[in-house]
This record gives sequence, structure tokens and C-alpha cells, in this order.
Amino acid sequence: MSVEPETFVAKATATIGEVRYKVSIHAGHHELSADEPKSLGGQDQGPPPFGLLLSALGACTAATLKMYAEHKEWPLKSLNVDLKYFKVGDHGRIERVLYPNGPLSDEQRARLADVAERTPVTLAIKGGVPIQTQLGSATAS
Repeated sequence: MSVEPETFVAKATATIGEVRYKVSIHAGHHELSADEPKSLGGQDQGPPPFGLLLSALGACTAATLKMYAEHKEWPLKSLNVDLKYFKVGDHGRIERVLYPNGPLSDEQRARLADVAERTPVTLAIKGGVPIQTQLGSATAS
């Protein structure tokens, strides 16, 4: 039995300063912000963390299904992915609704929904990716 080599996929850095709950995020060469809504003491200057999680899932779903449709030469004109995160106690649930646009057959639409269940971010969330946390040295500011 062979073990697959580990492949680097992405890097992000999140930094919080003196603005209450506003987080600056650097993902690759892109800059994003996250914040909590005003109702939770934030300034609402960016999506909250679960909004970013849903954004990652939605982006992966849309891009993967577009690639799949292009590979199959299917007439997928556009795709909307609506996502909601629900929480009950310590457990969460994500609801994802796909809205494919274009002259697709019922079989093609069903296949897109099937493929959505196996996109990379879907599998990472469903699989419960292990997180290894370490403490680094404090930096001077």
C-alpha cells in the first residue's frame, strides 16, 4: 500500500489589531476582511467567519461544476449556489441549493448535484480536516 505525497494547496494569514473583531486576511496575494456584525460587537466591515466558510464552499462548488460542464460540453450558461449555515447546539448543518442556468437535461442537472457532493471543499468539510495548532514566537509591533 503506497502513501500519497502531501501537496501544498493554499496559504492564508489572518491578523486582528485594535479595531474590535475586524480581521485582515491575506490569502495568496489577495486581501480580504472579516468582521462580526454590529449586533455581536463588530463593525460589519466584512463577512463573518461562517460567511467566509460558505463563500469558500460556494466558490469551489461553482468552479468545479463549471469545469465539469465544460469538460462534458454541456450548455451550462451560469450557476448560482445559495448556501446557509444552521447551528443547533454544538452541531452545524449546511444547506446548499444549486440553480443551474442553461438548456440542460434533467439527467445533466441531477449529475451536477451529484458532482457537487464531491467537490474538494465539500469533501474537506464533510471529512473534518484535522487542524494542527502550534504556538509561534510573539512578534514586535
